[in-house]
Amino acid sequence: MRKTTLLLGFFLCFFLVKAQDVKIPLDTMVVTKHTTIIKGKTIPYTATTGTQPVWNDKGEPIASLYYTYYKRNDIKDDTNRPLFISFNGGPGSASVWMHIAYTGPRILKIDDEGFPVQPYGIKSNPNSILDIADIVFVNPVNTGYSRMITDKDGKMPDRKIFFGVNADIEYLASWVNTFVTRKNRWRSPKFLIGESYGTTRVSGLALELQTAHWMYLNGVILVSPTEIGIERDGPVEVANRLPYYAAAAWYHKTLPPALQNKELEDMLPEVEQYAINTLLPALTKGNMLPDNEREAIIKKMAYYSGVSETTIRQHNLEVPKRYFWKDLLRNNKGLTVGRLDSRYRGLDLKEAGDSPDYNSELTAWLHAFTPAINYYLQEELNFKTDLKYNMFGPVRPWDRSNNNTGEGLAKAMAMNANLHTMVQSGYYDGATTYFNGKYTLWHLDPSGKMKDRLSFKGYRSGHMMYLRNEDLIKANDDIRDFVKKALSNVSNGSKF
Repeated sequence: MRKTTLLLGFFLCFFLVKAQDVKIPLDTMVVTKHTTIIKGKTIPYTATTGTQPVWNDKGEPIASLYYTYYKRNDIKDDTNRPLFISFNGGPGSASVWMHIAYTGPRILKIDDEGFPVQPYGIKSNPNSILDIADIVFVNPVNTGYSRMITDKDGKMPDRKIFFGVNADIEYLASWVNTFVTRKNRWRSPKFLIGESYGTTRVSGLALELQTAHWMYLNGVILVSPTEIGIERDGPVEVANRLPYYAAAAWYHKTLPPALQNKELEDMLPEVEQYAINTLLPALTKGNMLPDNEREAIIKKMAYYSGVSETTIRQHNLEVPKRYFWKDLLRNNKGLTVGRLDSRYRGLDLKEAGDSPDYNSELTAWLHAFTPAINYYLQEELNFKTDLKYNMFGPVRPWDRSNNNTGEGLAKAMAMNANLHTMVQSGYYDGATTYFNGKYTLWHLDPSGKMKDRLSFKGYRSGHMMYLRNEDLIKANDDIRDFVKKALSNVSNGSKF
């Protein structure tokens, strides 16, 4: 009897261990039908979610990328129907953020200012751009359910194929080519949209798709852009912080009445002009700046930033953003402000210190997004897997060398008269500040010959500006206007 029990236990353990093996789906597709209401009109659509391989030069699969594709059903001819290809950033971030909070047909349940509510869940997005464009949300390797694939000998591919600025662009361009071919969308107008590091990604993809795959785009949207290889170090970086500091201070009501009583959009141009015309030249002088000018600069920086003159003086006019997040409300409410969205407040164990203990905004977002995306994909889109959905996946070390993505985007625009670019930024974003977004746009085309195809939109929120309902509406409408303008040029036979 004991031998039988031991034998049974052995087999039970064996099968339990085998049952825990998680299989990575290589090439799969799950299709579901849905309807939603956008701008008061019923929109029927198909959601296709699954995986599509990445192949090496020998035609062997080396990775499996997870995607979700939304296609409107009542369009008989999609020849003129735009296709949006959407990426988030990190690098190492899944495409969850814009997918279920911005452009997709379903968004997570949050309050009107973007703060999480319980119970967590998903609701319809009456502002989705699915009424005017189809959308595919792509998860690069090790994000979402995307993974590397072992070869026939069980060996993983070289990580350098995926985890670097240019490697990322190269394999994703090939993947996009395959996707467009499989879905028969070569004739459709095509737009790339990327958020944060995703802006580096789509800037590079614009040129790679055009030169390596002969796929010409109509538009690129940069949401909360990184530097995309356009340098802004030294005095430029320091001066560019001031408008963001002013915006965050205005939100928390720490500015002098003369500024606080103005509307945000009326106040910020004054700070921007000061940063460019006065602060930047002063910073370039370093220790050659006369004492009386230095004191005048300190006084004005304090006036615009909500930070004390003593703090600015002690930091030699260069108050780091981390210190600002810790210090802005230190003597007011003893709280910190968020990095990615400075509307969020945090509570540190000690008021002393030079940086916050944690990112208050990211903590709140992960509370809301993680349960929502796991529920939505498995229960509503019916994609069943035991794989962990990587909100942030292991992609480091990341090779950041030879980042010429901004130059690449500019070159793609120069070669393609139909290509337009728009930047969308939140005024309270302390990671990729709105004024740096403007600076990037200015220096994308130093000649000014393409500036009629460049545009900037700002919002009263942070890094993910679409979390605030008022900005969700406005930002999606800005995309609609952007698409309309880009396609109107095509219909008019745009040329140089």
